[in-house]
Amino acid sequence: MSKLALLPLLLIVATASAAEPPRNIVLILADDLGWADTTLYGKTALYETPNIQRLAARGMTFTDAYAASPICSPTRASIMSGQNPARHGMTAPAAHLPDVRFDPIANTNGPPHQKCTNVRSSTRLDPSIPTLARLLKDEGYSTAHFGKWHLGLEPHSPLELGFDVDIPHWHGPGPKTSYLAPWGYDNFKEGEPGEHIEDRMAEEAVAWLKNRDRTRPFFMNYWQFSVHAPFGAKPELIDRYRKKIKRGDSRNDSVQQSPTYAAMVHSLDDAVGSLLDALDAEGIADETVIVFYSDNGGNIHCGLEETDTAGEEYITAITNNHPLRGGKGGIHEGGIRVPAVVVWPGVTERSSRSDVRIQSNDLYPTILRMLNVDRPQEHVIDGVDFGKALRGEKMDRGPMFTLVPGHGNTPQWLPPSMAVHDGDWKLIRTFHYGENGNHEFRLYNLQEDIGENNNLAATHPQKVKAMDRLIEDYIAAAEVVVPFPNPNFDAAKFDPSIIGVQAGGLKMPPAAKVPGQAAPLTTVKKKSMLGWTARGADVSVESGSLLITAAARQPMLVNAKVRVEGPAEVRLRIRAQANGTARVQWRTEEQSLFPATSQSKSFAVAAGDWQELSVPLVARGRVVHVRLFPPAQKQPVEIDWIEIKPTGGDGKEKERWDFGGEAEPISPKR
Repeated sequence: MSKLALLPLLLIVATASAAEPPRNIVLILADDLGWADTTLYGKTALYETPNIQRLAARGMTFTDAYAASPICSPTRASIMSGQNPARHGMTAPAAHLPDVRFDPIANTNGPPHQKCTNVRSSTRLDPSIPTLARLLKDEGYSTAHFGKWHLGLEPHSPLELGFDVDIPHWHGPGPKTSYLAPWGYDNFKEGEPGEHIEDRMAEEAVAWLKNRDRTRPFFMNYWQFSVHAPFGAKPELIDRYRKKIKRGDSRNDSVQQSPTYAAMVHSLDDAVGSLLDALDAEGIADETVIVFYSDNGGNIHCGLEETDTAGEEYITAITNNHPLRGGKGGIHEGGIRVPAVVVWPGVTERSSRSDVRIQSNDLYPTILRMLNVDRPQEHVIDGVDFGKALRGEKMDRGPMFTLVPGHGNTPQWLPPSMAVHDGDWKLIRTFHYGENGNHEFRLYNLQEDIGENNNLAATHPQKVKAMDRLIEDYIAAAEVVVPFPNPNFDAAKFDPSIIGVQAGGLKMPPAAKVPGQAAPLTTVKKKSMLGWTARGADVSVESGSLLITAAARQPMLVNAKVRVEGPAEVRLRIRAQANGTARVQWRTEEQSLFPATSQSKSFAVAAGDWQELSVPLVARGRVVHVRLFPPAQKQPVEIDWIEIKPTGGDGKEKERWDFGGEAEPISPKR
């Protein structure tokens, strides 16, 4: 055959080899997983994430990956749209609410102690946006969503935004009731009591993978419920991590102290392993892109009452983002810097690392380029294709923006602010909190100061000016809705010392109602406990009193919603069948944790008939959190009522809980 005759055949072969085969995509999004919550960066001695490490061994780990927001829904919307939350308008976790709003609204006024107004977030993505799932579905991809969504219920669920399958088809911010079955979903049932929702989601995803249409590429969107509230885990894993924790060790590698959260991270990692195993078993790992990301930084504003190996109870924050400042909900690094791994077979070098800065909205254009899918016409994309970084090349992403336009209440919170990262520098503009209504600025060199401890704004005014111009230009280009100066501001009512301080201390979740919560099993068999919760006890409201049966060495009643000015006293009517000792412990509004060796008062409870007892609380400031430890006895202890009031007061400011009556406790003026 002549060379000329062979030419058409050679052209056909060359064209076929030049076109890459269709590639699949698995996008794993963790919920609230902090930058220091995996073993990727060497910042934890407690949590174990071998499967995330296994994933990293297949591809590239990003040391400077960011969520588009320190809050879940805005980041999720950024991944689906490729847009910054400042542009699409979703800046708060409001997508589970019934109110449908596609555009943000800046309030025109606010309370007198705030210098600027808040911006009310949109609650849904604009339906006209070509979501990542819609684009891939239009290209012939099979699409499936598993786990958390939090971008709206019908007609804004995954099924309307581009996915063929949605399991468990739930719009809320976390698991509906708990991680361990029963879950309470209407159309999705657990297999057996105690089944873990993350195990089941991985099982459902693997089943879909095995039964997929093998003639089509696929997009699996695996958005984990873990490690968002409600906090709970497998009891055996909690016991495992409890043994690893050394109480009282304040070294930086031991600042993570919650065995419950460690167990939750463990289950999250197990699910990653299940997906990797399934891809290997199907023989498609080499033709599947895998992305692992988190939607925001670690939660440091919630706490749990845990039990150590000696049976002693203590309160700890959910996690710790050291060496980063702040956490979920805040604009500092702890709220937005997250773990990230990308595996692009044949492109990313195995076990490689990159310090190129990326943001979650960058996933949209990067995934489209990976899969050879055209970008949509007339849709503005803020994200930047970081394919060069995945190939191991140097690249400068350019300025990166973060908008948090509301007053928060988490550790290290700032009033409404916008940040820009550019090179090694980060500038935070806090709207109208400077002198005479001007903006306030914080400038950090993150290369030298990852903890954002040294504000360089005063010594680098030209850098502040140049970076603030980037913010101003982006606000204009993206038509960002920003806060106004507050016309109701009253300087006499402004207290700058409260900025960055979480009012009321750690947010404590409700007591456990299923096995696997932070404390031992608590059951409430009947009627309301009027705001009190229990730890280490079986509790029921029967015959007009609270019946408490010890289920652990230290049964405890807890109320974190007390508001009584100290000094105060606790009064209660109690009956026990044996002599014993009870104890009251308290915390004031200024204290984020219970003191280890003070603010605790023991008192004797005699066997026999009902008795009314009074216990003084020597407290300075307002008492907000009380623990009552009844005698730990084999026979039940009964409490008729509890009352807390200021010492020497006239009784008008007291709070009272009468377990035999219908009324809620009397609350003082807030």
